[in-house]
Parts: sequence; C-alpha cells; structure tokens
Amino acid sequence: MSGTAQIGVTGLAVMGRNLARNFARNGFTVAVHNRTASKTRALVEEFGDEGTFVPAESAADFVAALERPRRLIIMVKAGAPTDAVIEEFAPLLEEGDVIIDGGNAHFADTRRREKELRERGIHFVGVGISGGEEGALHGPSIMPGGSVESYASLGPLLERIAAKAPDGAPCVAHIGPDGAGHFVKMVHNGIEYADMQLIAEAYHLLRSVAGYSPEKIAETFRSWNTGRLDSYLIEITAEVLAHTDEATGKPFVDIVTDQAEQKGTGRWTVQIALDLGVPVSGIAEAVFARSLSGHAGLREASRSLPGPTAAALSEADAARFADQVEQALYASKIVSYTQGFHQIQAGSDEYGWNIDLGSVAAIWRAGCIIRAAFLDRIREAYDTQRELPSLLSDKQFAEEIGAAQEDWRAVVATAVHQGVPTPGFAAALSYYDALRAERLPAALTQGQRDFFGAHTYRRTDREGSFHTLWGGDRSEVSTD
Repeated sequence: MSGTAQIGVTGLAVMGRNLARNFARNGFTVAVHNRTASKTRALVEEFGDEGTFVPAESAADFVAALERPRRLIIMVKAGAPTDAVIEEFAPLLEEGDVIIDGGNAHFADTRRREKELRERGIHFVGVGISGGEEGALHGPSIMPGGSVESYASLGPLLERIAAKAPDGAPCVAHIGPDGAGHFVKMVHNGIEYADMQLIAEAYHLLRSVAGYSPEKIAETFRSWNTGRLDSYLIEITAEVLAHTDEATGKPFVDIVTDQAEQKGTGRWTVQIALDLGVPVSGIAEAVFARSLSGHAGLREASRSLPGPTAAALSEADAARFADQVEQALYASKIVSYTQGFHQIQAGSDEYGWNIDLGSVAAIWRAGCIIRAAFLDRIREAYDTQRELPSLLSDKQFAEEIGAAQEDWRAVVATAVHQGVPTPGFAAALSYYDALRAERLPAALTQGQRDFFGAHTYRRTDREGSFHTLWGGDRSEVSTD
C-alpha cells in the first residue's frame, strides 16, 4: 500500500468517524482504521461517496497508507486506551512523523506523552476538539498544542476543517507547546459547566419565582438570544424547554430525572485551579451542583428541612423579575469567563506556554459549545491589551457589570428569600465583591494561622515576615 493519504484517523466511534468524514469532505485523502475492522468497512460503505478514504485493517497497513511526514489522529478513550494505541503505532513511525491525540486527555498525560515521543523523534500533538459530533463533522473549534514544527505540518489541514468565525477566520490556532491545547480545552469545558449552571439557575428562578411555564421560559430565552446573550447554549436551552414529551404530553424538562452527570473535565478544571491557586468559584459551584444533584438519597432525606417556599409573582412583577434575571445571567457569565481566562493565563505562566488569550477567544467564536457573540469582544479586549489583568479590567466589561449589579444583587436576594438555590449567581457576585473590596478578612485568617501554627504574617507598614508570641507578652519577632 503506497502512502497517498494526507491524514489518518484511528478510532472510528462517532467523533472519529465524523472527523474522518470532515477531512474527506474538504478534499483530503483519509486513511481510516479501527480495532474492529467492521467499523472501518461500514464507514467506507456508508460514506465513501463523500471523498477519498483508504481503509486499513492492520496497523502496518494504516501507517503505510500515510504520506510523509505521517499525520495520525487517535480518537479513542482517554487514559490507558490512548497509551495502548500510541505504543501500537509509534514503533511503525519514523522521525518527523506526527501522532495527534484528539480525545479529552488530561493535559498532564499529554505533556508526558509529548516528552516520551519527542525523545524518539516523533512529534506528539494534543488537540482539544469542541463541538460534539456535529462539530466534528461540520467544523469544530480546534485547540492544538505541540511543537511549532508539528503545527507547520498539521495546521493547514486543521484550518481547512475547522469552524469559521463570522469574519471567516478558521477557529483553530497553535495554542502552545506540549499540553497547552488540552489544558485550554479543559478550561473551555469548565467554563461550559459554569455557563450551563447559570442558565439552569435562570430557568429555575423563572419557573419558581416568576411562575413561567417551560414554553414561556423558552420564549424568554429566544428573546435573550437576539441580544447580548446570543450563544449556542442559550439557543439550545430554548429548544429543550420548548420540547414536549411525546409519550406523556408533558414538558420534556419535567420528565427528565434531575440528576446531572459529568465526564470529568469540569472536575479537572477545579482540581488544577486549586493546584495553581486560581479562584474559579463559579466553575467549582457548577461541578458541585452536578454532584449534589446526583445524591438522591441525601436530597430525599433532607426535603423536610424547614425553609421558605417560592411564591409566584404577579404578571407585571414577573416580567420585571425576568429582566433582572437577564442582567444577573449576563454579569455572572462575564465572571465565569473572567475566571476561566485567569486560569489559562496562570497555566501558561506555570508551564511556560506563552498562550495568546485573544487567540483563544477568537477560536471559540464558532464551532465550540461555549460559542457566543461576546467572545469577539473578549478577543478585542485581549488583542488591545495583551497584559490585561482580568476581563473585569476592560473598561466596557467593567461598565456593563457595574450597570447590572443592582439587578444582580436583587436576584440573589430574591433567591435567598424565596429559598431557590442559586450557587452560580451567588458565587459570581461574591467573587466580584471580593475583587472590589478594599480589605478582605484574610488579615484575620492570617492572625488565626499565626496563633495556632506560627505560620507568620506580613504587615502593611513594613517589609518582612513576622510572628507574634501569643502565649506570653505577645511580643512580635521578625522571621526573615
């Protein structure tokens, strides 16, 4: 078998199959391989008219079908299965060839694999791909890490198949070395968790406090989607809420068990944020909200606890409250993105990736799950000021969140008064207030730590570290 395929895909479950079809539809010859050969044959039989596929039943035939430098995309489960596929194919490759992991790998695994394969002369590229199965087929947002040399070989292919932003730019960019691509994809998913939680809280408030039906809330979300909240998640939320279950005639949302699942990337985002010392409270609350929803026994045992019962508002008051919820949702959304971009910057600093935050915002404008109209403004903010400390340091975002804060506070207060849980809205507001506070109670926390553990503290009036001898005359000593 001669090397004629410009790209190869091994692992032909839904994502891998659709990615292979996307390459073929864009004029590339694509080698396809799967551990179960019947999947390879099925893809060619069903979609062979979409482009040129080169089916291969063995690893050796698959590698032989690829032109040099070989570009081989792995689309299998993260963890041990990915390592197994790498070990199967790496011995068949030559110096300068490229292995691409398109799964949701942990960035630390990607860093390890990149180092190991680099020592064998093989490029390893961890690629974050967002957009689900439809994105994989029609154009995803793509976040590749790896060496500059590997992107020179792979980039032109990815740029062809990626989603296109409103200005026509492909939603793909070289993120940085080794695990940078998978790190950014991880944080993307963390922001996605937060965004979904905030939308769910908005729905809960409109249902429980405003007294709106799912269909009425769907109309509200459709209206919001024509303005500054224009986004994929708002769009599909309206579709979900408007859907009626065929079997029962009830709103679809009422026949779904209220226990949200997760695949782990949101949890990774919070874990790594803790390691980096970055406060991502909105993302954390979204992860914990999913976890709490799954503890059915605990929730059942707690339903008799005392507390207020939400009371629906009058029609006029409900309409005013819905406007306030829109303000709270928008302000909290800004905070979620602020926290996510802060974590990306911290990761970039920690691992020496030199990530361009404006470029990240640019490639999230289409194709990915969190695509939203205001990402173009985020791109502009970071392009204008590369060293922007925070999105909240941008004048326009600061003005908008300032204008929203009165309604934002009213919504959180109403939720507390009515007993409706809004951990995302409340955490976002608390983060905002903590940033703007002249003094935080951390000073007292440091005093406590010094009292029971001699952990020392710093003073506001002179340099150095100090410890108070609390047990005696409480004199102070310098520890420098």
